[in-house]
Amino acid sequence: MAKVTPGEFVNQVRAEGRKVVWPSMKETRTTAIMVLIMTTLLAVFFFGVDSALSAIVKWLLGLIG
Repeated sequence: MAKVTPGEFVNQVRAEGRKVVWPSMKETRTTAIMVLIMTTLLAVFFFGVDSALSAIVKWLLGLIG
């Protein structure tokens, strides 16, 4: 592999950076809203599962003691 000088490296990084297609503000906002919605839904789901399993464990422990 050929060695690259620091100047060439910086030029290559800039060239690659120009190829990046950045999302628009609308796409960013839409994605952020979807992430918040999915996070909320998953939090509610896991809270429900955790509560149900906790109730089952308490009931089982109540049978023992």
